Amino acid sequence: MKSYLLGLCLVLPSVARADDDAYLLPHPDARWWLSGQLNVIAQAHDRFTSPYEGEHSLHHGREGKMSEVATIYGGVAVTDTTEVLIDLESAGGDGLSSALGLAGFTNIDVVRNPTLGRAPYVARAIVVQIIPLSADTIGVERGPMRAVARVPEKRIELRAGKLSTVDTFDLNSAGSDSHLQFMNWTADNDGAYDYAADTRGYTLGAQIEYQEPRWGARFGEMLMPTVANGIDYDYDLADARGEQLEIEVRGSVSGRPGVYRGLAFWNHARMGRYADANAMHVAIEDTRAEGRTKLGFGANVEQEIADGARAFARVGWNDGDNESFAYTEVDNTIELGAATDGARWSRDDDRAGAVIISNGLSEGHRDYLALGQAGFLLGDGALRYGRETIAEAYYTARAYRGVSPAIDVQYVVHPGYNVDRGPVLVGGVRLHIEL
Repeated sequence: MKSYLLGLCLVLPSVARADDDAYLLPHPDARWWLSGQLNVIAQAHDRFTSPYEGEHSLHHGREGKMSEVATIYGGVAVTDTTEVLIDLESAGGDGLSSALGLAGFTNIDVVRNPTLGRAPYVARAIVVQIIPLSADTIGVERGPMRAVARVPEKRIELRAGKLSTVDTFDLNSAGSDSHLQFMNWTADNDGAYDYAADTRGYTLGAQIEYQEPRWGARFGEMLMPTVANGIDYDYDLADARGEQLEIEVRGSVSGRPGVYRGLAFWNHARMGRYADANAMHVAIEDTRAEGRTKLGFGANVEQEIADGARAFARVGWNDGDNESFAYTEVDNTIELGAATDGARWSRDDDRAGAVIISNGLSEGHRDYLALGQAGFLLGDGALRYGRETIAEAYYTARAYRGVSPAIDVQYVVHPGYNVDRGPVLVGGVRLHIEL
């Protein structure tokens, strides 16, 4: 198979070159794509107020941790309308307190099960089929998620294989890139969007997407993990699956472009119910049953406010009756932020941004934690509830083509929704290398 793909890449005609300024190495004009990336994040916090601490608390003492994620991206445009994308990834290191104690955790690269180790794994293996609905085409930048150089202006795209749900859903150009933008889980994604994923953030599934110049829509059917935050998939599609629908509209305000998205998701899994756990005073996993669901909605806006500067916002809600299962322990969220490039100070390739996020829990979820129980991320042994509020700011510099160091600061009020603990200030640095 490897020799066949190599031969196929060599004989197919060439396409447009990628933006090589963003990469350390040049990329040829070819039907195939090969690149890599390394993302290293180091974070630390000082002591903070904590009259008590549980098994899933953010540790109150001084702490520093580092994570690293390395990825090899491969792809081939088999035809002008068919792509195959394959990524090999390795994730290592650790997050603060083993990624426990915060719903809006400070490092989105952390794998929440450190026992998995650094062994490489297939992150994505996707077949993309484009169905043209118009003769007119538009240019697209080739890269890790796109091997072709042009796509029909009006089209249907089919994707199937191993992928990340948020490769295509809940995207935001000012607040979705953990390599060059924000680091917090609930800054880069809608925290209340409990999207189908294993503990590494990937799943198996299929998607269909419709796009034309003014609007688009996408629907996805994904596998859920067998248990909350699990690595194995549940193949019983009758009782376990994640469905999502998103509609986006492109428009302008005062002549400046914007994108406005609405999202709905409906998860089916063997989940526990907070009301049952609270009534029986047992752990949530002891109440799991087939046929449980979680319904949620989100809105996602990005709007240019000046040349090179964008404001963005997200709101999200899920019913919060059954346990948080795949992403994080957030039942409702609101975030507001802004980002800009560095053109104003003659650093065109630099980026800076700031965001404020407020995360909340359903009544049953907060009562469960107040009784001393633990979810897969949270559990201080007690809880005096308050919304978890996070402010984050970053600056990413382009030191050399493909090499981007960054500094980041996050201030968390009521970590783990606990008024008795915190606040905590987390400082971070990141080195991103795009090969």
